[in-house]
Amino acid sequence: MPNSEILHRFNENRDRFKPYGLTFEVWIPDVMRKPDRHNEIEINFFPEGNITYLFQGARVTIPPKSFALFWGLVPHQIVDFSESAPYFVGTIPLSRFLEWRFPVAFVDRVLKGEVLIDESGKYFHYDKFLFQQWIDDYAENRGVDASLLEVRARLLRMADRVSNTKASGTIKISDGEISQIERIALFIARNFNHPIKMADIGHEAGLHPDYANSVFKKTFGLTLTEYITQERVSQAQRKLISTDLSISDICFECGFNSINRFNAAFKRINNCTPSEYRKSFSGFI
Repeated sequence: MPNSEILHRFNENRDRFKPYGLTFEVWIPDVMRKPDRHNEIEINFFPEGNITYLFQGARVTIPPKSFALFWGLVPHQIVDFSESAPYFVGTIPLSRFLEWRFPVAFVDRVLKGEVLIDESGKYFHYDKFLFQQWIDDYAENRGVDASLLEVRARLLRMADRVSNTKASGTIKISDGEISQIERIALFIARNFNHPIKMADIGHEAGLHPDYANSVFKKTFGLTLTEYITQERVSQAQRKLISTDLSISDICFECGFNSINRFNAAFKRINNCTPSEYRKSFSGFI
């Protein structure tokens, strides 16, 4: 990798849901104190070492020489990595990804929150060359259209390779492997669609509810109530795009107990109503 390459790290101070836009970059892995979320499709390619994400209530380990894809709106957080080796990251606006008209099964798995992993070493040198070319084209503002054609072609090949696989690389996490904070995040991810009491969270983590809230906010920068609301809105966004469910059904399926509260929380986070959000993606699916 060129010594002049700009290496990026996750910025814990970035605004929630702030878009990355169309990017191709080289990153250095860091254990993240809070999850990232953005409304682009994220591509990861790991020439060396592996990275483990906390993703939708499970640990997902992406092995070396693998090409991975997921929807960045689903909270994702690096909790472990094998070595500090640079890796490639690309972000593709969701609207562009949907315009590319990939196979329905492939898009459905992405929008349902899976991490899709192409582990074949067959494309290792090809992927490394492509990603470096995309980075160069993007940095020099030339050949971007050609790069996007190559990205689409690479994802089409990936769709063919992973469409028939039964697993997405997800490894269920056991209680003995996780910290108290991680337990809280997992508990919320698994129970966001049910009423959640602070006492339930405290019991799960083995902490007094007030102390659990204090520790959680110190780690993630959000109160437990704010984090739960964020999780529910994130799930609602996915359902608004990927299902035909009514907005009221989505509201209650995502754990809100009234339409008014759902609308208020959704607009506060997205600066638009649920119906406006759904309409902005109409015609893509």
